[in-house]
Amino acid sequence: SASSALERVEILRIPSEGETPEGSVQPGKGKRGKRKTIMMNEKWEEQFREQIHDFVETIEKFDKGEIDRKAYKGISGGFGSYAQRDPSKHMLRLRMAGGNLTEKRLEFLTEAVKDYGVELMKLTTCETVQLHNLKAEQVPVLMEKAIDAEIYSRGGGGDNPRNIMMSPLSGVQKGEAFDVKPYAEAAAEYLLSIAGEIHMPRKMKVAFCNGADDSVHSAFRDMGFMANPDGTFTLRIAGGLGGGYKMGVLVDEHVQATEILYYIRAMIETFCQHGNYENRAKARTRFMQETLGVDGLKTAFLENVQKMKEKGGLDLHVEEKTVTKKGSGEISDKRVIAQKQPGLYAVAYHPIGGCLPAGKPAELLALLKEIPDAECRIAPHETIYIINLTADEAKKVLAATADGAQTAFENSVACIGASICQQGVRDSQAALSAAVAAVREAGIPDGALPKICISGCPSSCSAHQAAALGFQGAAKTVDGKPESAFKMFVGGSDKLGAAKFGEAGAVILERDLPKLLVELGKAAAASNMNWETWIAGHGDEFRAIVEKYA
Repeated sequence: SASSALERVEILRIPSEGETPEGSVQPGKGKRGKRKTIMMNEKWEEQFREQIHDFVETIEKFDKGEIDRKAYKGISGGFGSYAQRDPSKHMLRLRMAGGNLTEKRLEFLTEAVKDYGVELMKLTTCETVQLHNLKAEQVPVLMEKAIDAEIYSRGGGGDNPRNIMMSPLSGVQKGEAFDVKPYAEAAAEYLLSIAGEIHMPRKMKVAFCNGADDSVHSAFRDMGFMANPDGTFTLRIAGGLGGGYKMGVLVDEHVQATEILYYIRAMIETFCQHGNYENRAKARTRFMQETLGVDGLKTAFLENVQKMKEKGGLDLHVEEKTVTKKGSGEISDKRVIAQKQPGLYAVAYHPIGGCLPAGKPAELLALLKEIPDAECRIAPHETIYIINLTADEAKKVLAATADGAQTAFENSVACIGASICQQGVRDSQAALSAAVAAVREAGIPDGALPKICISGCPSSCSAHQAAALGFQGAAKTVDGKPESAFKMFVGGSDKLGAAKFGEAGAVILERDLPKLLVELGKAAAASNMNWETWIAGHGDEFRAIVEKYA
């Protein structure tokens, strides 16, 4: 296999009589007398390389204007690439299950910067990296070079299972039920292996929560697995953001960890059977809550689970990798998190707007090579965690990442925005940059403003509906003319066990957004309160301030 995940993952299936399954490891028996097989193999990788070579002709035709934007998008999305607003420039989205930014992957990013002039790298809320402003001829080259770093762009866009997400501190976080990393990697392996066999109405997002925090939003994903202390998962399905956003439907509170692939396959079957192939605006799993009803959806899904189990072949066994590194010393910093392993720490690094400086992959790579057992993980809030550090090592990492966010507000999330994204309505990156500059100039203290989330359009790439303060690209008529604006969402939360969507409210002109945030921050600071405490007891004052700009 091309993936290190299978070093500790076994997929067990019962072959038909006389069958020798493709990709079987060796002819011996696996556990429980079943033949041990793998799903990703050299044949799959070879096929993907061939597809990339075929894609060269497609992107060349688009670059020459021989294929229109819509037709090209229908093809390129399956490769994880899209043309940007300027059609001469392209984006490439890399798949990294669980946001695992390994040394090999950092080496690839470093090479992309050095040898191909890639300057804009965007961390995403699906725990991966997007390369922007690529020339047409660079896209397939980088796709193929990424394979050697165990990065596959296949299915990174289009109507495919997207990057598998997991709690970014899984395996090291205090209070977690268990480490979900091997399960997330096994799910990614499986979905990538079948991506070419299935035709879903739209994309599907799967997340694994470790039971300590729900930053991956398992409460409202297409499939959200939340780890339980007894070693099982609570599963919610058919949730999602964007248009018609909904919380997930609770379908099982004790999914056996060995059986997660049956549930994933059952979700695909249910989506293919009942998803909307006619109207793309209604072609996400969450709309099955409307067409089938919550009870009908649950019934259809569980029936498919049972059918998949009867068919067999997807039992899963993993060997969890434990952290054996020993730590010493103590350190205290707002960007440092104590791990569950005594004496070890994680450091958070959040580049403003999630835009990774071009030289940062090389810097992070040097740190990982220098620090034994250190790992980098991309979080869904566009943050990178460097984990498994001693106190002295954490000091080195803090110094190397001092260019990142220093306050809760500076940890705000924004999508790439309309200046680059062809779907975008507003430039969310510019809006966030202006707001950060204004808040810094006004001297608003840390904590007086929350982390905000800004999406350039209703697609909710920043998860604005789940933010304490969220903003969605919009327009507002002023003196009979439309002006750039953002619709405001208030009171959302992704806290474990308390997830809720914010209420849509006022539409704020883009030029007024920094002034609004500064005034809100000053009001909270004047009361000597953090944001959460202030807004809980000062709703009238909050509404009065917003009304000035609404």
